[in-house]
Amino acid sequence: MFGSSRKDAAFFSAFSSHADRSVDAAKMLLDLIKRLAAIPGAPYVSEDGAGPADEMAISTASRIKEVESEGDRITHDTIKRLRENWITPLDRTDIHDLITCMDDVLDFIEEAADRLALFEVRTAPKEASELAELLVRACEAIGKATGLLHDMKQAPAILELCVEVNRLENAADTVHRKATAELFRRGNEPLLVMKWRDIFESLESAMDSCEDVANVVEGVVLEYA
Repeated sequence: MFGSSRKDAAFFSAFSSHADRSVDAAKMLLDLIKRLAAIPGAPYVSEDGAGPADEMAISTASRIKEVESEGDRITHDTIKRLRENWITPLDRTDIHDLITCMDDVLDFIEEAADRLALFEVRTAPKEASELAELLVRACEAIGKATGLLHDMKQAPAILELCVEVNRLENAADTVHRKATAELFRRGNEPLLVMKWRDIFESLESAMDSCEDVANVVEGVVLEYA
């Protein structure tokens, strides 16, 4: 079992705290997309003038940016702690890879929210909600896995959670392909196609980063269990 010292515990606490931020940000993003999807109108139709959708997106993007900044602080503090401590509970490279991959998840969630606000989308297609729901579930699984990482007796449970993240990422790949095909199939305005293509790519990148986190966690478990 790790975390027997205060210094060891600080690393595992950082993983859990960062994971909590990702879950919070992913849930805020999902809530925004669901609220956009509930607005009447075709999902890819452009409308002129600012309205409630713009206010929702700007407000949510701002709150997610605050959470992302908290994640950056945790990441920077963890890397600083790595520099200051030669003895660490996990391999130094593993700690660095894990916290930076976790930070990537939060960065892409923030990017997706920012694009929803900057692109002034007025409503959202169902595929966006599906991707955001999968993202929330992946972030929750990462939170559970990193919360158990201090105790290698929990290795089977941790590995099961890693498999779940990989399964969710595969499901997201399918939704992303379907969303992209639908986007082009409808013959939408070129500008709207570009906007939603970029938003979908941000969501997919967040899911890919979740899988990266799971792969690092899996490697740690296989090394230390």
